[in-house]
Amino acid sequence: MYFLQCKTASIGYISRYYLATSRELKRLDAVSRSPIFAWFSESLSGLSVIRAFNQQSVFIATNQRRIDRNQICYLPSISVNRWLAVRLEFVGAMIILIVALLAMAALISTGVDAGLVGLVLSYALNTTSSLNWLVRSASEVEQNIVSVERILHQTEVGPEAPPEIPETKPNESWPGKGEVEFRGYCTRYRPELDLVLKSVSVTIKPQEKIGICGRTGAGKSSLLLALFRIIEPVEGTIFIDSVDITTIGLHDLRSAISIVPQSPDLFEGTLRENIDPVGQHADADIWVALSQAHLKEYVEQLPEGLDAPVREGGSSLSAGQKQLLCFARALLHKSKILVLDEATSAVDLETDAAIQGIIRGPAFAQVTILTIAHRLNTIIDSDRVLVMDGGKVAELDTPQRLLANKASIFYSLACEAGLTTL
Repeated sequence: MYFLQCKTASIGYISRYYLATSRELKRLDAVSRSPIFAWFSESLSGLSVIRAFNQQSVFIATNQRRIDRNQICYLPSISVNRWLAVRLEFVGAMIILIVALLAMAALISTGVDAGLVGLVLSYALNTTSSLNWLVRSASEVEQNIVSVERILHQTEVGPEAPPEIPETKPNESWPGKGEVEFRGYCTRYRPELDLVLKSVSVTIKPQEKIGICGRTGAGKSSLLLALFRIIEPVEGTIFIDSVDITTIGLHDLRSAISIVPQSPDLFEGTLRENIDPVGQHADADIWVALSQAHLKEYVEQLPEGLDAPVREGGSSLSAGQKQLLCFARALLHKSKILVLDEATSAVDLETDAAIQGIIRGPAFAQVTILTIAHRLNTIIDSDRVLVMDGGKVAELDTPQRLLANKASIFYSLACEAGLTTL
């Protein structure tokens, strides 16, 4: 019993010394492994672009750096396991050796039964393997609990607002006009970060076409995120048709606004399911939307028509077709507010011209349009242009007046884009 207590104390000391290091190595291994899988996913999704620009070596080098960073954490964790195995086996061997020597001494001096000696040695061997298994199991539990720790960290992230709030639910016809007002709006992405929008106060009239521009980091995309309440306000609020959007449910808000994103969002299914995901519209309405989006002829040529399959991510369609399909979705929805987030940045000039024709045509004549663009020619015909700078509204006026003022930021952006002759 004394030797068993000594052995347990020795193994306990080794395991505590081992866990102090292995636990942190396991955490570092888990943290450094996530970027590897993320890079695999990004590389596979953009494989054609990587090959087109001959950037294979850059992505291979980045992948190797991430794997090396992970191996810096993984290999020491394996080495620590070997360190533990050597010491556990050494402690077990020493205990068995001492038991064997004492048994031999007792056998010679007192004439103890040889069968009893064999029984003692047999139990000593079993005790060693059992204690080794116990230490390893306890160590693995404490190491793998790091995964639970990461999950618990995600559960601490604050939830979004509820989808619907019955007390403040707007009527079904809301928004009826499409007026958008930013009133002293300030926001940030995380509590510890600086403000990305600072005291933004803008009133967008119903059916007005607003172009939003500015240099990188000026706050253009932050306005979009604020409108959809992806980020919540720190101060101020946004009104749509005199309704404070912070007081209504997220589903009521987001279903009332249409968006054509920079990267079209399509999912595996049929054309009908991608244009009308909820299944609320008849085929006749879908064909009208396709006609307005200049896709009717293409869909009519498909053997399956509206039931033609769409692969995951829209890989069976070209970039221009995916963008036009998003416009058809917005046309079918018939919302009073449409947001275009760099909608023509990834298409050719012919598709860009088709999209501009859709925006300026009768289909969106009664719709308030907010266009975020880097190509100034896409917003040069807007009713007004909103120029962001440092998270603030720097300029807001018609394109003609802003171009006439050579001291304006919009004029400098137009000079860089070669549009000063307009």
